[in-house]
Amino acid sequence: MKKEETYYLGKIVKKYGLKGELLAKIDTDDAESYQNLESIYLETRGKLIPFFLNKTSLHKATTLRLDFEDVHSMEDADALIGKNIYLPLSTLPELTGNKFYYHEVIGYQAIDQRLGEIGNITAVNDYGPQAIFVIKNKNDKEILIPVSDRFIKQVNRKEKNITFETPDGLIDIYL
Repeated sequence: MKKEETYYLGKIVKKYGLKGELLAKIDTDDAESYQNLESIYLETRGKLIPFFLNKTSLHKATTLRLDFEDVHSMEDADALIGKNIYLPLSTLPELTGNKFYYHEVIGYQAIDQRLGEIGNITAVNDYGPQAIFVIKNKNDKEILIPVSDRFIKQVNRKEKNITFETPDGLIDIYL
């Protein structure tokens, strides 16, 4: 499986118990939906390797307890700590309306209700306290718009665009 065909779910953070079980911190709003995984992909030396699971269970709100088929000792478990976990994109539920996955809108056209076409969404930066759309206009200028329900008026999957209603001056400061 290629990395671009997957999404990041989380990271294995520590061992649990003495039989090789591990705990993974997962990056999701709906951790309960990941309790019955049969397999996951772990990134090892830049490649995604499938690992099969006997059982997964919710340990805490955003932590999964993983019982791997072929991990039976503390030493086996040690080798997996710190590994990133990925799942196939095909396992994501389809979203409708103005809900979207960040990876889904890369390449979408950004349109402002007042100003018209702004540019193409090249990234969604979610490393700070507020996620931000990164948009490049036709003059290669970067425009940043917060990911906020207040600004997003329509996500059109068919036309591959997002219509925004931004406050006066927000886009102008980049131009």
